[in-house]
Amino acid sequence: MSYNILSQDLLEDNSHLYRHCRRPVLHWSFRFPNILKEIKHFDADVLCLQEVQEDHYGAEIRPSLESLGYHCEYKMRTGRKPDGCAICFKHSKFSLLSVNPVEFFRPDISLLDRDNVGLVLLLQPKIACAASPAICVANTHLLYNPRRGDIKLTQLAMLLAEISSVAHQKDGSFCPIVMCGDFNSVPGSPLYSFIKEGKLNYEGLPIGKVIITWLFKNLG
Repeated sequence: MSYNILSQDLLEDNSHLYRHCRRPVLHWSFRFPNILKEIKHFDADVLCLQEVQEDHYGAEIRPSLESLGYHCEYKMRTGRKPDGCAICFKHSKFSLLSVNPVEFFRPDISLLDRDNVGLVLLLQPKIACAASPAICVANTHLLYNPRRGDIKLTQLAMLLAEISSVAHQKDGSFCPIVMCGDFNSVPGSPLYSFIKEGKLNYEGLPIGKVIITWLFKNLG
């Protein structure tokens, strides 16, 4: 299950986006019980959450999910931002093998001057029968700005590089991978096509979007 739960601080900082909503339903005291109700209803083995506000995570979100049998890992955004990404899994179903946070910010690269992050876990299923391969689970929240697809692609390249490193096995193969997140993209966009097809057609694209080739060459 992947769910952007909307940081309360970000909601209040951008209240003009929610003028169509009745004010009482925007309060965290109303939203969180309903978010938790949704999570209980779907009862997923793995949760990937975005816009998880740090103070709410420590005080309410993590304790509530732990009471439901989840183990939670969290990566806060850089740059003193209020929120981050969390991956939570049923500890009755998985053992945690590794935690790999990803920070997209690079002070010396103009396309990586944003504070978005990712989180990649390696989980071992608890199955009594035959040996089961580990599972790589990744979660991220890419840049929102609809005019900066080049930055989104660059952030995605960094996430995929980390996933490749974590999922790579000793025999040269890759374990199963589940990639979740809020990619701030729509079907048919270059980023969506790149994830789905594993390639990107540069023809007709603004020059800034070609940067992904450079990034793979230099960071991969």
